[in-house]
Amino acid sequence: MAVLGLFAAVRAAPGPWQRVACAAAGFRGRCPGKGYAVGRAQVEPDQVILSHSPMKLFSQYHGKRMIVSGQGPLVENAQILGFKNVVTVDELRMAFPVLDMVDLQRRPKTTPLPRNDFPAIEGVLLLGEPVRWETSLQLIMDVLLSNGNPGTGLATAPYPHLPVLASNMDLLWMAEAKMPRFGHGTFLLCLETIYRKVTGKELRYKGLMGKPSILTYQYAEELIRRQAERRGWAAPIQKLYAVGDNPMSDVYGANLFNQYLKMAKHEGAEKLGASGLLKQRPSATQSCASILVCTGVYSPKTPGSTEPAQGGEAPPFHGHRDFSFSPGLIEAAHIVNDVDEAVQLVFHKEGWAL
Repeated sequence: MAVLGLFAAVRAAPGPWQRVACAAAGFRGRCPGKGYAVGRAQVEPDQVILSHSPMKLFSQYHGKRMIVSGQGPLVENAQILGFKNVVTVDELRMAFPVLDMVDLQRRPKTTPLPRNDFPAIEGVLLLGEPVRWETSLQLIMDVLLSNGNPGTGLATAPYPHLPVLASNMDLLWMAEAKMPRFGHGTFLLCLETIYRKVTGKELRYKGLMGKPSILTYQYAEELIRRQAERRGWAAPIQKLYAVGDNPMSDVYGANLFNQYLKMAKHEGAEKLGASGLLKQRPSATQSCASILVCTGVYSPKTPGSTEPAQGGEAPPFHGHRDFSFSPGLIEAAHIVNDVDEAVQLVFHKEGWAL
């Protein structure tokens, strides 16, 4: 899953911060140009923010029975986030085998008896792209259209529908292939399109997390502030640096949050509709600078999504439906080759000798 890469510029105690920054850049042993030793355990779990981490704030849903979609240890991950009563897509499929009909090999050979002992589902939790998209899309739609009772069905689809929480909106990501791969944002696009086609209405989210959501950056800012306080750093954090390889999520999100910070200073966070989920103290952070690295989706040789197409046409917007496109938000404050150069850039900007 996507990891939020944020560096905090702290005026006091640059030494400890350099050790953390060097570890984040992948250095082992001694930090280049300095005598700071970098051990194996520099980056701790509470320093890592995943796209779904802000779901810890949605406590009003933690006790509800949620269907969870994604892959890996889904139940464990959901429980870590605070959700106490989850059911996986596979568990739902096993309870109602006639729902999963696309794969001929998985269709039941006999008609199973109807079940009336399966508790109603009260919400949808989307943590990341699943393996069998057709099964997840079908069963999640069944849950939404039946108001959480997919074994029965309803004559009319309820609206508003059950609460939906989703994380990780990247349409594309870069792996070993020469071309970008589908991300969870593509899965969300499929679900939204199917829902609108079937019902004629928009699928709405109670929470949409991960880059470029402002809530994700607020969550990261608060976490960084708490870490600094635990380490005894008295000086307030005034600058954040966000490093990433995707203009439509990493750069867009950092610039959007930077825009929010500047507006909040003049108008106040409350007037801007800041989330009430996060009980933040007045922020001392003044800026969030975007740093684009050329080691993933973005490449200066094939900019693709960041420059106009032939004939002067506007580039396609790869961001999520709920975030309006603004060309200025995908323009990075800095472009470097890799994370190593990004860390060196931060050191240079803050006046820390390498």
